[in-house]
Amino acid sequence: MARLLLLALLLGLLAAAPYIADAIITAIEKKYGVAAKERFFTLNTALQALEAKSDLEKLQGVNDFYNRVLYTSDMQNFGMHDYWATPLEFLGRNRGDCEDYVIAKYFALRHLGIPSDKLYFSYVKSLKYREAHMVLTYFPTPKAVPLVLDNYEPRILSADQRKDLIPVYNFNGDALFLASRKGEQGKAIERSDKTHKQWDLLIENIKRNLL
Repeated sequence: MARLLLLALLLGLLAAAPYIADAIITAIEKKYGVAAKERFFTLNTALQALEAKSDLEKLQGVNDFYNRVLYTSDMQNFGMHDYWATPLEFLGRNRGDCEDYVIAKYFALRHLGIPSDKLYFSYVKSLKYREAHMVLTYFPTPKAVPLVLDNYEPRILSADQRKDLIPVYNFNGDALFLASRKGEQGKAIERSDKTHKQWDLLIENIKRNLL
């Protein structure tokens, strides 16, 4: 019995920490209410269930979870034209725009062990909606045609299947790349534009657990 108890304790110590800590969920409940608390408990449970899954299963599970959040413009949500919400703000409010979906999916997938060099924020032009748009792209290899995770489209399709999207450029926290027509990574360009200022502010807000 003592050995079984010791084994159980060791397994508990080795278990992965939840994505969102209990203390943060308590703060979320105070700000956004009980429904928000339940959303974050559901998120933790969903990510724990995905930990041992394949990359494709992780992509699908995270994409499905966050695509249930309501789309809302930044002006309606935050009273400004362009704001990148932290994952806590996005799910706490339960609404956001395309950048917010991408940010939340990116950090959840990073938590699940998918390396940053496979995940890119991709600016595209949506032909259907005739506007700029952002999606998350997953590159199995650097030269592969990526898979696209999109709040407009529930299916995860390859970039060459998304005839409704024209790629502009890809970036993550380490690099910024021009996108080719097929969505592959292209020539590196300088990281000195507005996008990276927004990225840097986002990281600062994430570090201080902005709700």
